[in-house]
Amino acid sequence: MSLDSEERPWGSWHVIDDGQGYKVKRIHVNPGQRLSYQTHAHRSEHWVVIFGMATCVIDGETIVAGPGHSVDVPTGAAHRITNMHSEELVIIEVQHGNYTGEDDICRLEDDYGRHDAETLTP
Repeated sequence: MSLDSEERPWGSWHVIDDGQGYKVKRIHVNPGQRLSYQTHAHRSEHWVVIFGMATCVIDGETIVAGPGHSVDVPTGAAHRITNMHSEELVIIEVQHGNYTGEDDICRLEDDYGRHDAETLTP
């Protein structure tokens, strides 16, 4: 089984496991970088900080989480992870839902000029 991995302007992600209704990723966020502020129509996410400090925004609320702490992102919630520190941030992300494809992203803001992926309808 070939698991996906992708470099992004803010760092990288690597699929650790993928099955019916879930996907597990390891996300690396470079110092001073942040992911797009986005929503998903078909999945929720659970983030566990492994290394570094994560500044997370969930529907406008800011949560700072360190190693061993977790953050839940409900389906449809606007969310973003930011690494405001000088060391790499590593997060394990557990996605849960009827569809976990990369094209279920609606970008609300993006520092790198990327456009929305087309949001799917079930």
